[in-house]
Amino acid sequence: MHHSLPISPQFYVTAPQPCPYLEGRMERKLFTALHGAMAAELNDSLSKQGFRRSQNVLYRPSCTDCSACLSARIPVAAFKPSKNQRRILRRNRHLLREATSPWATDRQYELFREYLGSRHADGGMADMDVFEFSAMIEETPVKTRVIEYTDPDAPEDRRLAAACLTDVLDDGLSMVYSFYDPSRARNSLGTYIILDHIEIARTAGLPYVYLGYWVPGSPKMDYKARFRPVEVYRDGKWQELTDPAEVTPDTHPLSVDPISEQVAQIALPVISAQKG
Repeated sequence: MHHSLPISPQFYVTAPQPCPYLEGRMERKLFTALHGAMAAELNDSLSKQGFRRSQNVLYRPSCTDCSACLSARIPVAAFKPSKNQRRILRRNRHLLREATSPWATDRQYELFREYLGSRHADGGMADMDVFEFSAMIEETPVKTRVIEYTDPDAPEDRRLAAACLTDVLDDGLSMVYSFYDPSRARNSLGTYIILDHIEIARTAGLPYVYLGYWVPGSPKMDYKARFRPVEVYRDGKWQELTDPAEVTPDTHPLSVDPISEQVAQIALPVISAQKG
């Protein structure tokens, strides 16, 4: 006899802490561990519901008075690059792309430190050492790749121009974290990495590229709204972001469901079991 059983992960909530995106706000996350034989299925399912992966954890914002962090994804088939994005593609066409196993290298870490020092010197990752960086890259229970972009014309120790830690989902690519050479700022490498991931997904027949969280009011996250069309996960469903200016981050405290109700609304994958 065959029957189906739901995966039953345990969900937890973090204590409030200062928000890294909006000054004066506090953030709280709902999270669960990602491990075991069904890790890929859980990652696929929860990614479709606004969760993100960080090493062996899946998390989603669960703030009491703010709803600014919205998971964003690009529908590959509908995407058309803007005039400026086409220029960025041409500007970086000399770069070589290589997809490698999730294994950290010294050069990756050097580039990561340069990137943080230039773009996120006061961010939560600013103190990350080489061991923590290796854990971020290598501790993954799902299908993950490091997409490297190299400049064949650069000196050997400067050829790595950019890299992105990328999960392969059943319906797309999830860009877990990307970083690039800040001395190449005019090349708009952050935008280029996203554009190239759209092309990778297109050739692989995957319908979406997941960008992480778009945060209205945060200058660091404005760039994600420039990819049109882009969808955000809001009110329990994916919907096209038509006018970013209309999205407000404030939430009435009484409109936030208790954690138990939030967990009950999460759709979990099922596993097939056989009983003889």
